[in-house]
Amino acid sequence: MKKLDILITGVGGQGNILASDIIGEVAITAAYDVKKTDTLGMAQRGGSVISHIRIARNVYSPLIRAGEVDILLGFEKLEAARWCHYLKKDGVAIINNQAIPPLAVSLGQDKYPTDSEIADILRQRTEKFYLIDGTTKAVALGNLRTLNIFMLGCLSYFIDFDINLWRETISQHLKANIRQVNLKAFELGREEMKNVAL
Repeated sequence: MKKLDILITGVGGQGNILASDIIGEVAITAAYDVKKTDTLGMAQRGGSVISHIRIARNVYSPLIRAGEVDILLGFEKLEAARWCHYLKKDGVAIINNQAIPPLAVSLGQDKYPTDSEIADILRQRTEKFYLIDGTTKAVALGNLRTLNIFMLGCLSYFIDFDINLWRETISQHLKANIRQVNLKAFELGREEMKNVAL
């Protein structure tokens, strides 16, 4: 792997930062250089959270330029659409099919785009986008907070890192009482991606 630029988008409370930390540590353990940065816009109130993760033999800047993202991992679909101009042409977009309307929509000042409109926006960048029912899967596991780890499972399908590095790093970041459900979420994410990416 020469380089890999990943952008994670979502809203506060979805676990973006933990996900970006795990990706970075997996890559470092696999002997890559990593730079990352997180931008939080009123995240505690459901604002945008964006994480740039750059992986290569040598990385000199943590910020990814628009049009150079290899994989866009969207935890919320409007946020993914808003940031998809960062995706390189024919890059991969993995998007959780969840709508968390921003304040302007909640106040009736704007409208949330339809799935068809979001798909049209994404198609301007790539045909390789996958809408994943991650929230539904996390709820079925009995813990909505496993969404970020489920989405990491989906992401791992596209990255050639040893699966045990993922499992070990996830385990190191989580308390014992939630470790197993999150590891199960990770495996379910990998399986989900195998099924939809065929």
